[in-house]
Amino acid sequence: MRTQEVALPGGAADTTDGRLGAGVRAWVESPPLRALVGRFGGDWPAGDLSAVLAALDDFSARHWDFRQGRERPDAREPAFDPATVRLVLDAAATLGMVRAAPPALPRYVHLLVLGGLAHACLRRTAYAAHLVRTVAGISGEVAALGSCRALSPAESRLLADAGTTDCATEVDALDAGVRAAFGVSAPSEETGEEADHPHRAWSSRTYRPAGLPPVRVLAAPSSEPDRRRAHTADTQRFWAEHIRLRPGDPVLMVTAPIYVPFQHCDALRTLAVPYGCGIDTVGVDPALATLAGVPEPTLTPGRYLQEIRSAIRSMRALHTALPAA
Repeated sequence: MRTQEVALPGGAADTTDGRLGAGVRAWVESPPLRALVGRFGGDWPAGDLSAVLAALDDFSARHWDFRQGRERPDAREPAFDPATVRLVLDAAATLGMVRAAPPALPRYVHLLVLGGLAHACLRRTAYAAHLVRTVAGISGEVAALGSCRALSPAESRLLADAGTTDCATEVDALDAGVRAAFGVSAPSEETGEEADHPHRAWSSRTYRPAGLPPVRVLAAPSSEPDRRRAHTADTQRFWAEHIRLRPGDPVLMVTAPIYVPFQHCDALRTLAVPYGCGIDTVGVDPALATLAGVPEPTLTPGRYLQEIRSAIRSMRALHTALPAA
């Protein structure tokens, strides 16, 4: 019997700040997260929601941060006993990080594809093309959002095995995925700015596939270029500055199921709160036949715990950004 998933904070355009805060509380204080904290030796924190989020951020840093500042593929994979493995996997499923869900609405103004590792760039652009053609009408644009992060040798080998070459960066992989999935060859518009460091560079390419909405491939600069590459919130904010995002516009966002909670809350903070738009976040359906040629890495208990930590941190940032927080 399928367990009822814990709902994420609402993404409808008319969601109030109070309802967003209540949604954060419901997810963070849900039974599966409480069970995980107890399993790893923690007591549930006391205090208001701000205090609980701060304590969970600290707890997850000590117990579930296997990256330690590294990129996700370089994270340490911990060894757990079978009972802990089952608890983590069950919790991840109940927290909405395992199964793909369809879009909530039949029509959206914009569709955002979030970049990532090379395999994700190909899978997510392919899934976005599938959604646009068969599921969700888009009246504005499709935007694939990434950065100028250099691909690793392993990513380059994966792309070569999939028949994709001449990609040096994440945004190159997104661009290749867009050209393959949407059947386009050359952009109708191209602009950008080179910089002395890839964290400061940006680029924008717009394609116009026949019978479909325009597709933009956007590489964002980092908001802290001296410290890190552009992250998810940077790309979302940079896109919003390039498009006339209006209050009430419903926006559909595509990522992987494991990242839905944290990237949904990032989008609520960077797009919904300041612009008043709606946010619906869906994960790629791994059963889709057109994605079969691009393998999805095995998702381990350590990976799920790391992204539960990401969700906690994203919800903490969202709660802090709410006017009533």
